[in-house]
Amino acid sequence: MLRTIGLLANGVLLLAVVASGIAVVWARHQDRVTFVELTRLQSERDALNVEFGQLELEQATLASPSRIEAIARGQLGMISPPSGSVELIRR
Repeated sequence: MLRTIGLLANGVLLLAVVASGIAVVWARHQDRVTFVELTRLQSERDALNVEFGQLELEQATLASPSRIEAIARGQLGMISPPSGSVELIRR
């Protein structure tokens, strides 16, 4: 009887050790998968930050007052009004 209980206890302990080992392996695998995903997302973030900086520079270039004035004069035929036709209004 005691021998049967001892064998049963050893079997339960063996199953617990095997289950614990499998859990450790699974947890490490999940850590690696998560780390790879984190690295991929950081690389994507860095690429998006570079693209954002380039777009900001392009926007600043396209919106510069001298460029807008050149387009207004060249493509639209706009000119500055003569100084005699400009009226200043003060409050």
